Amino acid sequence: MKPLFRFAIAASLLIGAGTALAATDTPVGTWKQIDDVSGKAKSIIEITDANGQLQAKVVKVMNLSPDEIARDGDHPICRKCDGERKDKPIEGMTIMWGVSKDGDVWDGGKILDPKSGKVYKVKLTLAEGGRKLDVHGYIGFALLGRSQTWERQE
Repeated sequence: MKPLFRFAIAASLLIGAGTALAATDTPVGTWKQIDDVSGKAKSIIEITDANGQLQAKVVKVMNLSPDEIARDGDHPICRKCDGERKDKPIEGMTIMWGVSKDGDVWDGGKILDPKSGKVYKVKLTLAEGGRKLDVHGYIGFALLGRSQTWERQE
């Protein structure tokens, strides 16, 4: 092999490895939301960066109960939401917005619980080398509230 060709291959491998590592140091990506009560996967969520602020959209709702399917069909709607989200499909809905990096956490934004229609302050913390995301919704102080663990999807 010619030295220039070897260099090109090595550089490509290093760039690819750097991209893979960088992807786990931010919440940006696709996540499986795990219910903190049942332990079952509830939905697939995609977090994106919009001009330095994170937002999240529901890609797919999973593991609906027979009652939920009987009420809403296979594609539930946000019955308890207010405003523009009222009676809109949950799939495709933006449920988190305005979240910014603050040291090792991301916060300052809001998250919607489509089941209750309530909006909470949110704090995100990466865990297990970026493979898991602690999503903490709260009112008032971050010490109070509820957390879910989301699992990064490939």
